[in-house]
Amino acid sequence: MDLSQLSIFDTANPLQYNLLTVTPSGIYCAAGEFYLDPKKPVAHAVVSHAHSDHAVKNNKNIYCTAPTKDLMNIRNPNKKSTEVFHVKEYGSPFYINDVRITLYPAGHMLGSAMVLMEYDGIKYLYTGDFKLQPDASCEPIEIVSADVLMTETTFANPRHIHPDADLEIQKLNNLDARNILIGTYAIGKAQRITHLALKNCPDKIVMIHTSIIPFHHLYKAHNYDLGNWLPYSRNLFKLSDNCIYIVPPYIYHRYKDNSKFHSTFATGWDWFYKSASVRLHISDHADWQDLQVLVEKVSPKKILTVHGDGRHLQYHYSMQGIDVGILN
Repeated sequence: MDLSQLSIFDTANPLQYNLLTVTPSGIYCAAGEFYLDPKKPVAHAVVSHAHSDHAVKNNKNIYCTAPTKDLMNIRNPNKKSTEVFHVKEYGSPFYINDVRITLYPAGHMLGSAMVLMEYDGIKYLYTGDFKLQPDASCEPIEIVSADVLMTETTFANPRHIHPDADLEIQKLNNLDARNILIGTYAIGKAQRITHLALKNCPDKIVMIHTSIIPFHHLYKAHNYDLGNWLPYSRNLFKLSDNCIYIVPPYIYHRYKDNSKFHSTFATGWDWFYKSASVRLHISDHADWQDLQVLVEKVSPKKILTVHGDGRHLQYHYSMQGIDVGILN
C-alpha cells in the first residue's frame, strides 16, 4: 500500500468523510490545500500550538493564534523571512479556499487551539494536544460538536488517570529542607509549574532558568501573570534550602543525581521518576477519563487517533458502535 497518499476514511461508509489524507508531510486537506501541524515545511500550515512537534519552522503561510505566533518567533529566531503569519482569534471563522475553519481553545498551553473544519456539510474537529484539567496559565478548553473527531491519544489507556495538579505539587512542602530542582519543558509546562508552585508552596522561592524566562515574559504580555518568580541566582540557591529551581530538560538531566538537592521532572510518564526524589505527576495532556468526556461532548460519528496509541480507544468505542481509525 502506498502510504504517501493514504485516505484516512472508509469509502464504504455511506457518509463519505473524505476531507483529509495522510502524507509524508503530515495530515493534508486537499480542498483547502493546507496541512494540520505539518511535519515538514509546507505552503499552508494550520498550527495548533507552538511545541516543536506541532510547529515546524519555515512554513510559508501559518494560520494560528497570536500567542502561538509569538512563541514560535521566540523559539525560531533564525527562521526564514518568507514566513507569513495569519493570526486568528478563537471562535472567529475564516476560510482557506472552500474550507471553513474555526479555532477553539484546547487548554493545553497558552494559545493552543483545536481546529474545527467544515466542508460539504460535514464538521471535522482536530484537537491537537489538549487537556481538561484547570490551568490558570492558559485559556480553558472549549469543546464543540463534530461529525468526525481527530484526537490525540498520548495517554489513551485506562491506567492513565492524572491526579489533581495542586495536590501533586503540594508534595514539595513535605520534603526535607533541601532545594528542589524541577525539570520541565520550557514552553507551556514551565509556566504552569511556576504558577502552581507559587500558589501551593508559598514559603518557597521559585527561580527560573535563563532559557525559560523569555517565555515567562511573553505569557505576562498576553495577560497571564505567573506570580513573583525570580531569575536563577547561584548565590541564593547555594545559601538557601527552600528554593524551587525550574529548569529545561538538558539542565535537569545534567544535575538530577546531585544529592545536595531534591530533583523531579514534571510529567505524566512514570519512567521519568526512577531516580527522582518525589513523583510530580503533572501532565498537560488528556488522560483516559478526559478522552471519554471529549467524545461524549463532541458526539462524533467517527473517531480518528493521532499522536499516541489509539488501540484502547478503538476497542472501547467499538463496543459502542463508533468506528475508530488509528492513524499513527
